[in-house]
Amino acid sequence: MKTFEEKLKSYAELVVKVGLNVQPNQILYVRASVDTIPFARAVAHEAYNAGAKNVYVDYSDPEITLSRYLRASDDVFTEFPEWERIQREMLIDKDTAFLFIVSDDPDLLSKADPNRIANYQKVSGEAMVKWREQHDDVSWVICAAPSQAWAEKVFTGETNSLDKLWDAIFNSVRIGEVEPVKAWKDHIGNLLQKVTYLNEKKYKKLHYKAEGTDLTIELHPLHLWRSGGTKNRHGVQFVANMPTEEVFTSPLRSGVNGFVSSKKPLSYAGNLIDEFKLTFENGRIVEITAKKGEEVLKNLVETDEGSHYLGEIALVPHDSPISNTNVLFINTLFDENAANHLALGFGFPNCIEAGEKMTKEQREEVELNSSITHVDFMIGCADMDIDGELPGGTREPIFRKGNWAF
Repeated sequence: MKTFEEKLKSYAELVVKVGLNVQPNQILYVRASVDTIPFARAVAHEAYNAGAKNVYVDYSDPEITLSRYLRASDDVFTEFPEWERIQREMLIDKDTAFLFIVSDDPDLLSKADPNRIANYQKVSGEAMVKWREQHDDVSWVICAAPSQAWAEKVFTGETNSLDKLWDAIFNSVRIGEVEPVKAWKDHIGNLLQKVTYLNEKKYKKLHYKAEGTDLTIELHPLHLWRSGGTKNRHGVQFVANMPTEEVFTSPLRSGVNGFVSSKKPLSYAGNLIDEFKLTFENGRIVEITAKKGEEVLKNLVETDEGSHYLGEIALVPHDSPISNTNVLFINTLFDENAANHLALGFGFPNCIEAGEKMTKEQREEVELNSSITHVDFMIGCADMDIDGELPGGTREPIFRKGNWAF
């Protein structure tokens, strides 16, 4: 049986070799919380072993972040540090690999002014336009390491909550496998089989049915399905999310009609949004209700015009490794990979044929949504059925009772 230190090393190796696929003489930029220092160090060790030229680690402190939201002046939340935008864009130009280690307390900013949160989300989204448009040109990964505050939210009232969350994360990224790197490569291959099937079908519409959900989503004739495994501008394969269980595409902006209900809480900007329902007409959200965090959700939707529309639809079977743990991670990275989900905000250019080469105007013509934000929320459950409608009108099962029907 592996020790914790062996698992941590194996996890770091997996992120470096499979997720980031760090190349010789490449720079690695790491964004992490002070709660995750041991894992960040392990990643740095493995990156240098892989030939990285340099590893820059940018640490944040949750307590300082909270203090800023509670004590700083209002104008702080209406401007984004110019140096941070320039730094990110310069690193992209140098083909830097990016690693974002999440560990957030889901309730960190629950006492902060929602307007401050909304203002800063908007200005940061506007400042990171180039990053959002170009980040797939380079290798990047979002993964996780637990903080004590997060662990206590997931395993409320239980002893050794931090150890339990570590174990849950290790299991979700297949660290328990004899050869985790090989297991990941096999897994990405299985996802690509689903992608190939869906791309050959070229469904015109998807029809979602479940308790609290009756939704129709149209797809552009040029749509493409994708999975977690992708390639940067130099043809180097990387896996953007670890874990990942999804295949995804972007919908026709005006082609969403009906209503959909969340099935898991959404942790957004340090707040929990739960038991919410969105109603769509011709793609646009026309009604919002939520039992918790309704004001935060409404502020999110009002970020810009594009945040009133969907930018992503993703398919994840209910019978999957993360879902089967029966652990509610209260973290989108994990919960979105345990359930079918949708995302408000910008759509992916690589989900349209030749979309990466299109101008902004051409993307608007094919109704690929544009926004300064992109936020996933979970809608999948054990009783969800999804039909795919072919161009001729024939409907075929894609999901039955929450799982793949093919």
